[in-house]
Amino acid sequence: QVQLVESGGGLVQPGGSLRLSCAASGFTLDDYPIGWFRQAPGEEREGVSCISNRDGSTYYAESVKGRFTISRDNAKNTLYLQMDNLKPEDTAVYYCAADFPPHLLIRPWASTLVTYWGQGTQVTVSS
Repeated sequence: QVQLVESGGGLVQPGGSLRLSCAASGFTLDDYPIGWFRQAPGEEREGVSCISNRDGSTYYAESVKGRFTISRDNAKNTLYLQMDNLKPEDTAVYYCAADFPPHLLIRPWASTLVTYWGQGTQVTVSS
């Protein structure tokens, strides 16, 4: 049974940092592309970043490029998202997602292609 469990969310001031973790079980990180989506109140769920299981290529939404870094630890079967220089507009529930075409991450309908979802973790950026 596939499970994705996120952790690491919280309240942070603008300019601060957080690191999200996604512990995967029921599969290995070599089996599927894996990444992060987020959903702010009243907004559609959008792709943030992902990593290909084939060649390790990484993909980022334009809004987070240069501030967020995705990585994985295959030994721990865990995915990470390091978020630096956080802005109030980064406030959202962040979801770990697996098994979707990574090159389609930034398409508005990308979330409809995801097979597996975590339960989400809240990130709030506010002073």
